[in-house]
Amino acid sequence: MQKPSLDELLQQGILGPKEIKPEERKRFLGTLRERILVALKKGQVKEIKVYPEVEKLMKTNPEAHLFLNGHMRYEEFSKYVTLAKKYKIEHTIVANKEHDTDIGLVLAMDHAIDKADIYIEKKEPKILVPEKASIFSKLFKRKK
Repeated sequence: MQKPSLDELLQQGILGPKEIKPEERKRFLGTLRERILVALKKGQVKEIKVYPEVEKLMKTNPEAHLFLNGHMRYEEFSKYVTLAKKYKIEHTIVANKEHDTDIGLVLAMDHAIDKADIYIEKKEPKILVPEKASIFSKLFKRKK
C-alpha cells in the first residue's frame, strides 16, 4: 500500500476523510444501498399503522440498525422508535442540513446483504365499480 501524498493529506485535513458513494449515503440516511433490509418513503412512515414487514424484519434481525429521517416530525416516526426499543435495535435520527431525501426510514445491517427489493410497495385497495348498462342493453334487453 502506498503512502498518501502531501496534497492528499492536506485535502483530507481540510475536507475530511474520503467517503465512498456520498450520493448513495445521502439518499439512504447515511448507509449504503447494499446494507439495507427495508426502506420506507416519508409518506409511508407518516401512516398511522406500522408496516408489519418492518416489524418482522426487526424481530428476525436484532443486530440491524434503524435510521430515521430527521427532517420529519418525531410524532410521525415515534412508533418505529418504540418498535426498535421493543426488539433492542439501535436507532439514529439523521438530519443532513445540506440534503433532504424522500426516504423516511431505513433498516440496515453493518455489512452488505445485497437484497434485491428493499422497498415495500403500498398496495392500493381495488375499488370495483359496477359496470353501467349501456343504453343499447336497456333498449334491447331480453325478456326471460
